[in-house]
Amino acid sequence: MRRLRLIPTETEKSQPARIDPIRAGLLCRCPNCGRGPLFAGFLKVVERCEACGFDFSRMNTGDGAAVFIMQIAGGLVVFSALAVQIAYDPPIWLLLVVTLPLVGALSLGLMRPGKGLMIALQMRNGTNGR
Repeated sequence: MRRLRLIPTETEKSQPARIDPIRAGLLCRCPNCGRGPLFAGFLKVVERCEACGFDFSRMNTGDGAAVFIMQIAGGLVVFSALAVQIAYDPPIWLLLVVTLPLVGALSLGLMRPGKGLMIALQMRNGTNGR
């Protein structure tokens, strides 16, 4: 009969935890260990993880995250604006005053998790920014 151990051994403590890199990337944490922060600034990736020491200097997401985020945010806002226009027929200036800041806010709000996801996918697939 196999016993369940609740306290990790020394070798288990030294190994990085098994985490889902996608979830860690979306939470803006290190995809390798899930503990250290992924960003030093708004979009500046740290060079090394504070928790596990993983080197992020080779990771390069380029504009990949920005392209996907802008397409998603733009599509959501255009669809919503079209639905509001058909249902309520507000003046165009009101629609623009509401939707333009909404596109900007959605894009900025989704940019960090999107870039974290791109880095996590690079790690999982072994591309390392190439």
